[in-house]
Amino acid sequence: MIDQALLNHAAGVLKTISADQRADTALRFYFETHRYLQPPARRVISHTVFVYFRWLQWLDEKASPQKRLEQAVTFHERFTADPKSIKPEALAALAVPAWLKTEMDIPADYLRQLQRDPTLWLRARPGRAAGLAKSLFAAETTPRAPDAVRFTGVSDLFKTEQFKTGEFEIQDLASQLVSVAAAPTPGETWWDACAGEGGKTLHLADLMMNKGVVWATDRNEKRIDTLKRRAGRAKLFNYRTAFWDGSARLPTKTKFDGILLDAPCSGIGTWQRNPHARWTTTPADVTELAATQLAMLNHLVGSLKPGGRLV
Repeated sequence: MIDQALLNHAAGVLKTISADQRADTALRFYFETHRYLQPPARRVISHTVFVYFRWLQWLDEKASPQKRLEQAVTFHERFTADPKSIKPEALAALAVPAWLKTEMDIPADYLRQLQRDPTLWLRARPGRAAGLAKSLFAAETTPRAPDAVRFTGVSDLFKTEQFKTGEFEIQDLASQLVSVAAAPTPGETWWDACAGEGGKTLHLADLMMNKGVVWATDRNEKRIDTLKRRAGRAKLFNYRTAFWDGSARLPTKTKFDGILLDAPCSGIGTWQRNPHARWTTTPADVTELAATQLAMLNHLVGSLKPGGRLV
């Protein structure tokens, strides 16, 4: 059973969450104002908040936040011990919003995966996954991606010497596979059009062995600043940054061997890691974002060289 003090902290986080304030953002702000909380306590609080949104539709609306959090933890522990203890019919009815059923098939295995704790994946520098896994102890490689490492420990990875010296980035397996599919080669010119904080930019640059150039653009300057810090730690220099808001006004006249467009989307693929998003995304969002995606594609496709790759 979770400690009462930590339950109270988790309830405090819930009070700050809204449709405009994601759970992960709320947690970050909460910890900034409660700096005395140590990493083990922060992990428990974060996990409890995410478990809450994973099992939200099962909880008693009339109960106190602390009681609902306890209920969510109980459901999660029961499910983790035996995934079949929650019937597929209940998962289909309660694990995702009703509108999703009209948009896609929802097999039972997919729903069970949504309810599981997400795996923590690391991306090692090219060719160094085995060595990284060995040095971190609680880690293992996978045949699914050449540089992916699955971390199963509980230590604070941000404090490890391997992180400080740029030996790995924390990056989901699916995100790693995107850059693998793009298959850039050293010396090429690429554009990561919606780079965010640069996870895929750095992967492209790494696969290009620091040769050629990757243009990284985003509409959020703070994200670009984070990208620069990450690139510095990884000792990657074959990139340029620029502002691009997705409009017809392009950041450069350069022609590219490849363009990666990780366009704004519904985020359904993140619902295991960010269960709060299940209850804030609407069909109207999907329609609006589809129009945004098409406009972005039309704006940037002319920047491809003949025979170039658009991902």
